This record gives sequence, C-alpha cells and structure tokens, in this order.
Amino acid sequence: MSIGTLLFIAQRAFEEEIVTALHDAGFNFTIAQGRLAARIGEQGSRLTELANAAGIAKQSAAYLLRQLEEIGLVARQHDPRDARAQLVVLTEYGRKAQLAARDIEARIERRWQDLLSPAAFKELKQHLGTLRELVDRHAESPERQLG
Repeated sequence: MSIGTLLFIAQRAFEEEIVTALHDAGFNFTIAQGRLAARIGEQGSRLTELANAAGIAKQSAAYLLRQLEEIGLVARQHDPRDARAQLVVLTEYGRKAQLAARDIEARIERRWQDLLSPAAFKELKQHLGTLRELVDRHAESPERQLG
C-alpha cells in the first residue's frame, strides 16, 4: 500500500471520529464544512485564503461558507485592512465547536499514541511535520500562524 493511501486512511479515520463526536455533542455540519471552518484564523480569514488553504475553488468555498453561516458557525465582517474585503470569523457557537474539536483531537492523539507507543507516535509526528514543511503548498504564512 502506498504512503499516500496509508496517510489518507489515517486522516479519514481521524476526521470521521472528530465529526461523529461533534455531532454527538450537538454540532451538526458535514466533513466538507468542517474542513473549511477548521482553517479560519483566530482574527478571521478571507474567502480566497480559505479556498486556497482547503485546496478548493473559491466558488466551492463560498457555497460551504453560506451553509456554515446558515447553521450559525461563522459570520462575515468587514476587513479592517481592506474596506473592499470581508473576513469570515467564527461565531461564539463556532468557537465552541472549534474548542470541542481541539479536545477531541487531543483525545484521538492520546489514543493513537497508546496504540503505537509514545516514542513511535512522537517520531511519526516529527517526520510528518518535516514533510509538511517540505511539500505543503497550502501552509499558512508565519504571520498567520502567530494569529
């Protein structure tokens, strides 16, 4: 089996577990909506930034954002850096969902660490971090990572 397939299987399991647990906690949205919402920066993000980070067309991102607005996870605000632009921000409900997702992610990581061993999990995470630095054309700029 290729490394790409193995990474996809692990990512799919991780993502499905997060969405299932969030649904159980009362946050109802699709995996596609969650993928986009997960990329919203703390100070908000522009539609084009989100589309690029998610690797999807701007039109697809706009469609998903409208759905996220309808369920109350996000809102649009004027961008203070550019009067012509808008920022997508998480609502209070969206921030609660994001915090819940981070807790679920931590639980999954702890369980996977137990499955592999703490040392093997740490090494895997380090190697994947290095690989991301080398190949991720959608990585956030250092400026956005601080925000």
